[in-house]
Amino acid sequence: MLLGGPPAPRPGLAQQAGLGEFENQSDVGVTPRAGSAEFDAARGEYRIRGGGTNLWEGTDAFHFVWLRTSGDLNLAADVVWPQAGGNAHRKAGWMIRQSLEPDSPYVDAVVHGDGLTALQFRRTPGGLTEEVRARISAPTTIGLERHGDQFTLWAAGAGQAPNREGSIQLALHDPVYVGLLVCAHDAQALEEAVFSHVTLEHQAMSRAADPEPEVESSLETIAVDGKERKVVYHARGRFEAPNWSRDGKAWFFNRDGHIYVQPVSGGEPRLLDTGSATHCNNDHGLSPDGRLLAISNSPRDASLIYIVPTTGGGPRLITPTGPSYWHGWSPDGKTLAYCAERNGNFDIYTIPVEGGKETRLTTADGLDDGPDYSPDGKYIYFNSERTGLMQIWRMKPDGSGQEQITHDDYNNWFAHPSPDGKWLVFLTYERGVKGHPPNQRVMLRIMPLAGGSPRVLAKLFGGQGTINVPSWAPDCRHLAFVSYRLLKP
Repeated sequence: MLLGGPPAPRPGLAQQAGLGEFENQSDVGVTPRAGSAEFDAARGEYRIRGGGTNLWEGTDAFHFVWLRTSGDLNLAADVVWPQAGGNAHRKAGWMIRQSLEPDSPYVDAVVHGDGLTALQFRRTPGGLTEEVRARISAPTTIGLERHGDQFTLWAAGAGQAPNREGSIQLALHDPVYVGLLVCAHDAQALEEAVFSHVTLEHQAMSRAADPEPEVESSLETIAVDGKERKVVYHARGRFEAPNWSRDGKAWFFNRDGHIYVQPVSGGEPRLLDTGSATHCNNDHGLSPDGRLLAISNSPRDASLIYIVPTTGGGPRLITPTGPSYWHGWSPDGKTLAYCAERNGNFDIYTIPVEGGKETRLTTADGLDDGPDYSPDGKYIYFNSERTGLMQIWRMKPDGSGQEQITHDDYNNWFAHPSPDGKWLVFLTYERGVKGHPPNQRVMLRIMPLAGGSPRVLAKLFGGQGTINVPSWAPDCRHLAFVSYRLLKP
């Protein structure tokens, strides 16, 4: 269904005249000044004036032009603020909302008065609003896609191809309210936005089980308080496992067997020369001084660990026996920690960086994986399924003193202490998920290293490749991860 021309009335619905395809308009929340909207059929334009204090925290106040519908949706519109100099935080864009209550769960794709573009969402009634910020500022066109429980923001400048700027997982139950919004960010004011080339398309529901879906990957960063989440690089295909460089200027990730370096300042990633190691997987990471990169390379059947300079160069073999998967580097730079299969059992091992005999640290039945050192070198954190579900554990560097850290009803993987020793971040799957597969609804969770309960940092579509290896920023206030989106085949 395309909007923009004179629509036919829908049977059984009392449509308000002058709203095009939309059924009605409402002021949501406390709006001392009433909003309004008109549709110019000749121009295909919606001119919407809205008041309200904000779309944020636990309640909203704005003007909404909407219809009720169900299923997967592709939404797009050009958005213009005809009056310059308005409130920098005014918002205009698309919204998909559970109800017209001011505290309703929702997802929106909005452009602010100062050009900031974001995917905003509230997961539960009265819950705090979260957001994923786009790279682009003041786009000409903004879009919002719904495919099942996955919502994606895309945007484009004038004459440019659209870029997907972020995706989140959130459950909204059909039917939902879908439409255009304007919020003044000032209870005593009205702000006006003009929407043109408005498109609303329904599609059949997509599912992760569709045969061989194409994947899109987004490199994202998030602050430890969860309030600042941004997409910093996006591409079709699968890339995985970012490491944040020690100087804070780049991310290293793997794609199609190679290692790439993505500048924090922007631009396209460059291929890192790893010599003959051209089958790299997602277990790689930096030395404490940032000069070396440990990689796990699978030239045949078994993954082996090598070291290469971060400036590029030939690989030096560390583990002659495989499979071996790198996960941690000791703070003094002398020892590597890794997961390895020996005699049919996966356990945690260490080995000197200069090579030599490996040391087995765990002997429990089942999988032990994901070792990463605390910054003071006193502990190795890892995940183990020895008590049933996969949980986070820690031990001393010689393997003694093994103790369970998380005790919950989830499967927890890949724990990474922050460089300042304050936080532990890890990946969480639902109870029924076996292993650490891709294309799952997962959570990033964080907890104080000094003790305390985990809290959710982000919910996303991901799993394998999201945060397999250390990805903390040097400032300890942010970390990097990869989220994914499945495209219909």
